[in-house]
Amino acid sequence: MTSTACAAGSPADDLFVLAGRALRPGVAVETTSRFADLVWDLGPAILQHHAGRVRLDFARVPQSYRYIAKQLCHALLSGPLPPDELRPATSTVRRIFGYLTRFLAWLDTQPPDDGTQAPVRLADVTSARLTSFEQHLRDSGVSAEGRAGACSAVRMLWRFRHCLTDGLTVDPAGLASWGVPAAQRQENTTPRIPEEVLGPLIGWALRFVRDFAPDIVGAADAFRDYRRPRRINRRGDNTGVGARIQQVLDHYVATGEPLPGYEHKPNLKFLAWQAGCHVSALYYGQRPDAVRAAAAIVGVASGSRLPVPIRGCLDGQPWLPGIPVGHPQHSVSMLGRILVVACYIVIAFFSGMRDGEIKHLRRGCLRVHRTADGTAYRWSVQSVAFKGERDPRGAPATWIIGEPAARAVEVLEQLQPGRSDALLFATLDVTTAPHTPEARAASGKVPSGATTNQQVRDFVAWVNRYCQAHDRGDAIPDVHGQPVRLRTAQFRRTLAWFIARRPGGSIAGAIQYRHLSIHMFEGYAGTSDSGFRAEVEAEQALARGEVLLNLATDHDHPDLTGPAAAEAGRRLDGFASAFAGTVVTDPVRLRRILRRDDPAIYPGEYVTCVFNPDTALCLTDRARPAAPELSACRPLDCANVALTRTNVAALRREAEHLTHELQPPSPLPPLLEHRLAERRDRITAYLARHTAETS
Repeated sequence: MTSTACAAGSPADDLFVLAGRALRPGVAVETTSRFADLVWDLGPAILQHHAGRVRLDFARVPQSYRYIAKQLCHALLSGPLPPDELRPATSTVRRIFGYLTRFLAWLDTQPPDDGTQAPVRLADVTSARLTSFEQHLRDSGVSAEGRAGACSAVRMLWRFRHCLTDGLTVDPAGLASWGVPAAQRQENTTPRIPEEVLGPLIGWALRFVRDFAPDIVGAADAFRDYRRPRRINRRGDNTGVGARIQQVLDHYVATGEPLPGYEHKPNLKFLAWQAGCHVSALYYGQRPDAVRAAAAIVGVASGSRLPVPIRGCLDGQPWLPGIPVGHPQHSVSMLGRILVVACYIVIAFFSGMRDGEIKHLRRGCLRVHRTADGTAYRWSVQSVAFKGERDPRGAPATWIIGEPAARAVEVLEQLQPGRSDALLFATLDVTTAPHTPEARAASGKVPSGATTNQQVRDFVAWVNRYCQAHDRGDAIPDVHGQPVRLRTAQFRRTLAWFIARRPGGSIAGAIQYRHLSIHMFEGYAGTSDSGFRAEVEAEQALARGEVLLNLATDHDHPDLTGPAAAEAGRRLDGFASAFAGTVVTDPVRLRRILRRDDPAIYPGEYVTCVFNPDTALCLTDRARPAAPELSACRPLDCANVALTRTNVAALRREAEHLTHELQPPSPLPPLLEHRLAERRDRITAYLARHTAETS
């Protein structure tokens, strides 16, 4: 590692910057970076398996400020902390360093106040100069999140000023223009996956997990056996090797199948594997002549196809004619990678787990919850959560997942050989050349988030090539004329959107999304500190705001009926006045309006709640919450109910469904039949009473 002494003779030069940090197993602190090094490798202190290379390259920092940057980073990593400061995570230090580098590079271009050529000292940085930097970020088009991160990093130069030989003497937090309001920083800017992409993407991932996985797993097992070293056979036929070789050749001749090939010649290694001997046995005696004779009869194939039957089908036909050892698109190595990515997509979308949480799944993590008669009704997995945890090793956590995700976990357990606690997303041995430095380096490691992003794009590209080659119409479409570039965070974001809004469509119907979302939300999201509940609730609030916006601006509320219809109309009129004369299309602005002028109207499928805690029947105690308890709603009895045309249509469909269920001869028990008939009659009477004036 390149070294430099930032301050000649500094006693800090020999300090190990990771001293006192928890290190990866087998790493001694004496082998880690020292203060004097120009590049600090923080990888030994990154305990998450999916983390990529983490380094602090001080060559990026202007020479004038390099020593100060090192002092701050050392204090954050392992040095003395100022009072009331907490030791940040190693990855956080890397993020601070990135923001800090930007500020110091900008400061290095600024002229000093005294007119000299000397660089500006941090102690001489004024409030005006800090304001100029904040304006520089805005002018450069930096996002609100990026500006907040940069401002927070710069403030470290004030908070740690007593640990530095040159620090800020002005607290940036005291500037009126400094930083970004918390409301802006907390907006989730991760885009959800476009619906036209999501359908075929999930569809193909489920096909791999459900239909194609047995073929690929079987091919991977065969491929491992093919690559396993064989004992060298000596001359002679006393072990029956010659008979086995001839039996293999006779099989090809009898079936008319070409001999497996490699570079336009018979693949002797493959033939030897099928015969259960070392390839050298094919060079003895008359065996080369026997191979040539068989090749003259049946020919030589362009590749070597593994003897694994293809059971997966598309439209009633095998999805592949076979899986070869080597092929640009359909080799076992390629298909193994594609299957792992498909499992990742299914787990990410049907669990809500973060990328790092998925990457820490191990064999045996799945638990199937069953009823007394053995019927599975819930699936959960155990992994490690890192978000918000003080321990860099993370904390054990449990997630409720969907059945498709449970199936993906089972596939990974079959695909991933090795120890009983092997990481399920560790690099597959069938995707690397055996006994190479690359294979040894990849053993037991999982890909970083950036690598997984690329692998998901590779999955999309493979599917589209397959669809083009087979003239299929279910390819994954481009977005704005370009191949879609998905990121791991989008799966969690999209799941929150679906749970909050529960849209219709073939995917939602096929997987019973409502049932799935309740289990995941009440289990994982409801009991974990993951923050997923907040994401879902933010989406629910936005969805409610959009419905209220339509009700208010489309002048639909005169058609409201029900006991609270008049009150709903008054509240909607007041809500509409908050944006009179303007069109609200910005979700951020809509949330702001909703926080300020919330009419406390909650649209639902069957009724619209015009919330009044004094008359709400859903409240079971004396507390006065700010919102109704919709899970305990009594719509046919409550005075807070208003009905839109959509609500009326939904109630009528419910009554018609009950009528159909009660058609004689009814298979229902008498008591249940009586209760359903009573409910139908109540709905019918309720609609007749509250829709008569508008019919």
